[in-house]
Amino acid sequence: MTENDMLLQVKNLHVHYVTDEADVAAVNGISFDVKEGDTIGLVGETGAGKTTTAMAIMQLIPDPPGVIREGEILFKGKNLLENSERENQKIRGNGISMIFQDPMTALNPTMTIGEQLMEVIRKHDRVSRAEAKRRAVEMLEIVGVKSDRFDDYPHQFSGGMKQRVVITMSLLCHPDLLIADEPTTALDVTIQAQVLEIIADLQKKYKMSIILITHDFGVVAEICNRVAVIYAGEIVEMGSIEEVYLNPRHPYTQGLFDSTPKLDSEVERLIPIEGLMPNMANPPQGCYFHPRCKYCQAVCRQQAPQLQGDGHVYKCYFPLGEEVRR
Repeated sequence: MTENDMLLQVKNLHVHYVTDEADVAAVNGISFDVKEGDTIGLVGETGAGKTTTAMAIMQLIPDPPGVIREGEILFKGKNLLENSERENQKIRGNGISMIFQDPMTALNPTMTIGEQLMEVIRKHDRVSRAEAKRRAVEMLEIVGVKSDRFDDYPHQFSGGMKQRVVITMSLLCHPDLLIADEPTTALDVTIQAQVLEIIADLQKKYKMSIILITHDFGVVAEICNRVAVIYAGEIVEMGSIEEVYLNPRHPYTQGLFDSTPKLDSEVERLIPIEGLMPNMANPPQGCYFHPRCKYCQAVCRQQAPQLQGDGHVYKCYFPLGEEVRR
């Protein structure tokens, strides 16, 4: 597949948050692409740079303090960083849409659900209020919210129902690319499964591509075909679900697997990743993961590794072997 066939290409993206006290390197040279119909998961701990990457794609990095220092974000071949704000406003919702992290705060508490959904439609399409209401009600019912809830306020909905409303809002204009930022984090396990099923069904129905942001490998396995593991603003491993899950090469990826509960194994205590994410206002020299890595050698402390591999890529001087270490 050629570059012209790619829906989205993120190339060498660098995003910093700059204040009087510090210059925090939140994203450090991230590159990945999304094909039509593709579903890629971005996985990593809190603070890894996943949401900042998504906000950069949406062109919603708060400025100040956020600054895109370097890189390209190509959507259908056009660099979003070169667009005017008006051009990017047209793309948001129609071309790229986003399910924001917390459904509790993504909705305006002073407006009914129906008013908020109609506002989205009329912002992008010149239609009557009656047509906007018809489309909003139709989409609500697709995600499992009855039409008689149209005039209710957000506080009258449960967390799971609010998430369905937020999903509805993100899909009203049938985007080509949906970014779902931890869409199931605040939900219980049963509702999580329902929301993931809704997203998977809607992807097939509208032939969307999806970027799923999460810290949960189980959620990624449910609906993604590719995964990128992010640490300290870098992609440290990326490949198909089968390649990364069955043959993890980076110690951080393996650490995430080891710290995840598994139903098919009897383990008294999980193996956590020692230490904390580095302070990116003063990042460590060499490999960012080396202070937490049990396989660390002298070269890891001195020089940052480069991505290696073909298809299944990883950033490590001493990658794990072919044997699955679970």
